[in-house]
Parts: sequence; structure tokens; C-alpha cells
Amino acid sequence: MQYRNLGRTGIQVSPYCLGTMMFGGMANADHDECVRMIHKALDFGINFIDTADAYHQGESEEIVGKALKGRRDDVVLATKASLPMGDDPNRRGGSRRWLTRAVEDALRRLRTDHIDLFQIHRLAPDTDIEETLSALSDLMREGKVRAIGASTVPASDIVEAQWVAERRGLARFRTEQPPYSILNRSIEREVLPTCQRYGMGVMAWSPLAKGMLTGKYRKGREQPDSLRVQYFPKAMSDAASLEAVERLIPLAESAGLSLTHMALAFVVTHPAITSAIIGPRTPGQLDDLLDGAQVRLSDEILDRIDDIVPPGVDLAPLERAAYIPPAIARTSLRRRASPDRAVVSSG
Repeated sequence: MQYRNLGRTGIQVSPYCLGTMMFGGMANADHDECVRMIHKALDFGINFIDTADAYHQGESEEIVGKALKGRRDDVVLATKASLPMGDDPNRRGGSRRWLTRAVEDALRRLRTDHIDLFQIHRLAPDTDIEETLSALSDLMREGKVRAIGASTVPASDIVEAQWVAERRGLARFRTEQPPYSILNRSIEREVLPTCQRYGMGVMAWSPLAKGMLTGKYRKGREQPDSLRVQYFPKAMSDAASLEAVERLIPLAESAGLSLTHMALAFVVTHPAITSAIIGPRTPGQLDDLLDGAQVRLSDEILDRIDDIVPPGVDLAPLERAAYIPPAIARTSLRRRASPDRAVVSSG
């Protein structure tokens, strides 16, 4: 295994990071099987595990905690917080009140005394970034957190967070975790160059575009019965994505590769990407993902991928997982308030 620098933290991590969103809940409720999968990944040489409190409301973290008994010191352990953990409006977000509680809860579930990388799952637009960074800085001083990062942050907010950290003398985000795949390349425009300028490590989630790049979802064919179809109906039936898949499959075959292995190799080829987050649900899926760990793509293959999906372009809808800025998500921010607004019709 060729390990890589996690930004400028000095931490060395594997180019594959084991994501655990599929461990627990309706995905894979067999804790023993999940533990065995984690052990297999570690034995293979993966030393990087990413989880989150929101993954099945803490169950994923509990599974990881079981699996790391006796092996904790060999693993770079990352988790996340800020998504809702129940109906209480204060059990979410980036406030000091919640983050200090969220870290304590995560430490208990993970059965550890420290988290190597603690990430803000999504920035809270109603919380001052200084509030969030101040709380995270104190958690680092207490030794409960070693490094901090965030997930799915626009380039402008990455810059603001770095600026605030510098001006206020606070710990800064050392990593970013964005979506990135052959079908989702928009972060190549601003996010990845921004991360490179600040020396940030980057872990790409959904490198297989929610499974579209496994070859199981084909144009004109019946969709498989899967949780992804239930949760992401638009993404899994998107016409542009399916058309691209039909062109990518023969390209992979011409190189003697499966579409899955080509897709993962594409992600870790980018110089800004530290690790691709793989998220297997079953042992068979894990085996297939590990089989492609040594694949390297030629410039010719990369050029042909660019011809199918141009750099900086998103084809696949992120659906339910993307960061939607408040200016888009909130109708009220796009309409000037007026007590005498009237409905005007033409014709």
C-alpha cells in the first residue's frame, strides 16, 4: 500500500478510505459481518476509516468501535457531526453547545479517547464560522480531536473559514470531503484548486456516483432492486448519466478493467485527492473494491474519459446529498419582502 499525506497534517493515510455509511440500519444490520469487513480492509492495508454520527443515528460508529478493539492505534479514525440527531433543534448544527456534546457521544460510541479527524458534516448557515472553529479549537486543545475538517463545502466558504481561522488564531480546517466521480466533476473548477492552495487533504465521497459507475444501472434495462433506487430515484435513472455509462463501459473493457475499477482509479489519480471513500455493504462488494486498488490509468484512458464527461462538469444529480446554499434553498432570500405584494397575471 502506498500511503499519502493527509494534506499538511503529517498524517499518512491509504488512498482508499473505508466509509461506513452502509454499516448498520437497513443497509447491513449484521454487526459481526460488518466487523469482519472492517478487519479485512485493515488487513489489506487500509488505515483510514470514515464514519459519522448521522449514519443510522450512531449505529455505524458503534460498529466501528467494536471493530477497532485492540487495533485503534493502527487506524486514522475520522467521524463527522452536524446533521440532525433527533427532533431536538439543538442536537444538530455547528454550535459550541452541540459540537462539544457530539464529540463526547462519538468518543463513547467509538470506544476511544480521541478522534484523529473530526469533521463538520455540513456547515450550518445560521451559525457563525468563528463559533464553530472556536469550539473545535478547544476540543483539539483538550486532546479529544487531533485535526478538523468539513464536508461538501463550497470554495467560497472554504476560503472564509481559512481566513477566520488565521485572523482569530483558531485551528483551521485541514481537510475537505466533497463528492467526486467521473459523473460529478464540478469540484475540479474551484473546490480542488482551493484545497490545494491551502494544503488541505481531500477525501472524495461517492466515487462510484451512488453506484451508477458499477455497471449495474444500464440504459434501457430494468433497474435492480436496491436501496439506492429507493433513496435516489432521479439520480439512478438520470438519462445523461446512463448515456455516459454506456460509453464508459466499453472504454473500461478496452483497458481490461471493470467500470468500477476504472472509476475508482480515476478519482485517486487527481493530484488534489488524498483518498477515495469506498462504501461497501457486503463482503463481496468489499472484495471487488479491494481488487482494483492497484489499478492505474494511462493518459490515453484519462483523455477519453474527458471526452465523455468534460472536466468540471456534473452529469449525475447528487439528489438529497448535495450542499444547497441558503440563497437557493430558501425562497424568502430571493424575494424582497413587501406587505402589499400582489399577484400579477398577464393576459
